[in-house]
Order: sequence, then structure tokens, then C-alpha cells
Amino acid sequence: MLARATGLARTLMNFLPAASLSSPGGSAAVSAGSVFEARGLTKVYGVGVAQVHALRGIDLELYEGEFVTLLGPSGSGKSTLLNILGGLDVPTSGSVHFREHDLTASDDASLTRYRREHVGFVFQFYNLMPSLTARENVELVTDIAVNPMPADEALGLVGLTERADHFPSQMSGGEQQRVAIARAIAKRPDVLLCDEPTGALDVHTGILVLEAIHRVNRELGTMTVVITHNAVIAGMADRVITLSDGRIASVRRNERKVAASELQW
Repeated sequence: MLARATGLARTLMNFLPAASLSSPGGSAAVSAGSVFEARGLTKVYGVGVAQVHALRGIDLELYEGEFVTLLGPSGSGKSTLLNILGGLDVPTSGSVHFREHDLTASDDASLTRYRREHVGFVFQFYNLMPSLTARENVELVTDIAVNPMPADEALGLVGLTERADHFPSQMSGGEQQRVAIARAIAKRPDVLLCDEPTGALDVHTGILVLEAIHRVNRELGTMTVVITHNAVIAGMADRVITLSDGRIASVRRNERKVAASELQW
């Protein structure tokens, strides 16, 4: 089963062009230590009276090793912004740079390469292969990554060493989400983008997931962005960026970060 799954993964990757990220006209300057720099980002869906303005002129910078939360209610533009940073979507106007690369000037092939080599995604739902064990789910990524960490090492970072040979149906929701985190970090991404990673979990299980994400940020130095509508979770971040109606409403730095184990909601 694993051989067939990994074979499928390799086959799919063979159809994805391996173009480099583009920097037309030379690389735009970014601030020292910046991983992302966005200027004037807008995103409009639909036309005419059906238009929805998801982003309305976003300016921000995200830095090496940071743990950042994007906080705001549903419809505030959090997921749209995360998708643009992750190369899953493109803005209607404005620019976004990943280090020296202009993502808004990149074609589909370059964005595919960018996602494959630089970005780890964690979503609210786990998207695990039910017929594969935890280790085999992680190996789907390690078999196609350029410089992966061993699957068992990735599972160890999220506290699942003893569950490596279990299938998703034999694991709790929190354990499945931690497998998804292990899968995301196994390719050693530069950034980890998490969209409501605790949204489907109870408080105790959610805290275990947040502890795993924080450990990845702390021990690997992976720049981490977590989307949440839960203001309590923002207490564990270096910076909290609050969105409202497609705009950045506020940015604050936590003078004292709260450990995930201390969070209560």
C-alpha cells in the first residue's frame, strides 16, 4: 500500500514543473530578517454587485523565527491572506515577497516549486490517508522532499513516537492533527502556515496541538503563522496581528508569552 501511495506521489510530482521562483527586473529589497513582505495587498472575488473585498490594502512584514497569530472573526480576511502567503492564491493587486522572490510575479510552475520546497501547511482538517500508518503518512512527503528529516524524527517532535505504526482510525483527533503537523515539517519548510489548527478539537487536545506547533517554532526556528478566531491562543505568539473587514486593525507584541499549557478557554 505504501509503495503504491509513494509511487503516486512521485508520479504527481513529475507532472509539476520545477521552475525557479521568478524575480523579474531584479530582486526587490526586503527588510533585514524579513521572510515575508507584503505591500498594498487586495483581493476581490466576484464581479459587479456580487463583489466581495476580502483584503483591502494589507501591509505587513513577517520575520525569521517568529510565531505570529492572525486574529479575527470569520470573514475578516485571515485565510485569504494566509493562502496568498502560501502561494495557494494570488492577490488582485499589491505585492508579496518571500525573501528576495516576488511571489506576485511568479507563474503557476514557480508557485508550485515555492510551495513544495518552502511551505508547510496545517489545516483544520487533517487530510490523512486512512489506509496508511502515521509513519507512512509522513513518508508521503519525505519520499519527494529534497532534504527531509526522517519520518520518525518528525513524529517524535510532535510527541507521537509510540503511535508511528497506528492508523488514523486508531488515533484521536488531536493525534491525527499532530501527524498532519509532522507531515508538514518533515520537508524542513522555511515557514509553517496553520489555518485554525485547533478548530475541530476540544480544549485539552487543542493545547497538545499548540504545544507541538510551538515546539517546531522553538526548536527548528521555523517562522510560524497561526490563524485563529480565539483571542486566548494569541497569548502564546510573539506578535498578534488582528484583521477586521479585510484590513489590519492592530499589531501588538506580547511582552510576556503564555505557554500553551497555561491557556484556558
